[in-house]
Amino acid sequence: MGVASPATVIVMMRQHAMSKKLKRKVYEKDLRKLQVELCRLQDWVKATRAKAIIVFEGRDAAGKGGTIKAITERVSPRVFRVVALPAPSDREKTQMYIQRYVTQFPAGGEVVIFDRSWYNRAGVEYVMGFTTEDQTRRFLELCPEIEGYIVEAGIILIKIWLEVGKAEQERRFLARINDPLRQWKLSPMDLESFRHWYEYSKARDLMLEATDSKQAPWYIVRTDDKRRGRLNCISHILSQIPYKKMRRDKVQLPKRLNKNKYDDQASLKGRRFVAERY
Repeated sequence: MGVASPATVIVMMRQHAMSKKLKRKVYEKDLRKLQVELCRLQDWVKATRAKAIIVFEGRDAAGKGGTIKAITERVSPRVFRVVALPAPSDREKTQMYIQRYVTQFPAGGEVVIFDRSWYNRAGVEYVMGFTTEDQTRRFLELCPEIEGYIVEAGIILIKIWLEVGKAEQERRFLARINDPLRQWKLSPMDLESFRHWYEYSKARDLMLEATDSKQAPWYIVRTDDKRRGRLNCISHILSQIPYKKMRRDKVQLPKRLNKNKYDDQASLKGRRFVAERY
């Protein structure tokens, strides 16, 4: 039996390392570094009045919510705005399909994150029969053209597909069923998506084939390991935006005014304080 080449050994070592879940301490350390960069990106977006859209799509339980939380937990909601639209109202059903999404697009100095997007038409609506074959086909034909206009208007458009394996999705669904802190995450539509795994796979492939364009490509992130998936996703998003570290003036706290001192603690005497149980 021949000796493996150095390159093969490196690949095997990497695969072995990837087969293990990323340790929390390592994850938190790397996440903090990326969140510092997200804060720098935020400064650049505000200073340059840049506009960006990040679209998150993927299978149910693929980790969209956790990834979006990791992106947004250290930045300002005035700059990073998350949009998760409910089912369309009767009025919205009579509008152009993309109309309710366009109203959420960023102004200068904003990053809008879509937790599911107009691609619902190519996913859940198509699989569950809420739209016709012709409507879906026409949507997929028009999408690259419309997204071309979005990019031409100066909006940075990043499309992310989170891909979780069949076994891991099942594990996460079972965890939701058995954990009272996560049961709210499980909807009847989630159960249907679990049942229609292969139909969703076909819908995903049709969508990627039709809308993975040069001006607005799809990027796929594997999320069987949620921690690695989040880090890889954030790192990729940062690589897609040409931000620079902005210079910040050093801030110093001013002195408090001493004029007319006021006993602000004595004035609280007799008020209702919450019991200090912890």
